[in-house]
Amino acid sequence: MNTYIALLRGINIGGNNILPMPELVAALEAVGAKAVKTYIQSGNAVFRCAECDPAELAGQLTREIGKRHGFAPHVLILGIAALKKAIAENPFPEAERDPSTLHLCFLAAPPLRPNLEKLATISKDSERFHLGDGVFYLHTPEGAGRSKLVAGSERLLGVPMTGRNWRTVCRILELAEEASSDCA
Repeated sequence: MNTYIALLRGINIGGNNILPMPELVAALEAVGAKAVKTYIQSGNAVFRCAECDPAELAGQLTREIGKRHGFAPHVLILGIAALKKAIAENPFPEAERDPSTLHLCFLAAPPLRPNLEKLATISKDSERFHLGDGVFYLHTPEGAGRSKLVAGSERLLGVPMTGRNWRTVCRILELAEEASSDCA
């Protein structure tokens, strides 16, 4: 059994796409996940599963949620190694002191023609970004809520993504490592 992380995009935000965490657990179990643990209400789950294809499992989970709840969120499945790599490659380590300002946006696929020049023109002077391997890193010291950089990132990268702040990413890794050690 391997440990995986499911990141769901756009659930439980503003009263839309409501998916209680017990129902996410049930949907994951229906597609073969075991020992599912969730973290906060924004669609983060850690689980154990036999060797699987993450993209295929993500599709199965999307369809299962659609069947049960009438909406089909974008789902990204990561292995523990991919999450560790994303954390280790953070280009803004000084931003870790204020974890709510550092965001890792996990990409559904490599961008074919990312418009980094346009991203640079819409970002504030205080904001920084970096396109990594499967992750788009954002540092928004003035907050992400009103940031034009945050708002335009997905469109200008040209691929779906789902973001988590530094604190959330680190906590998800802790849960994943606990799940891995429980079965070691």
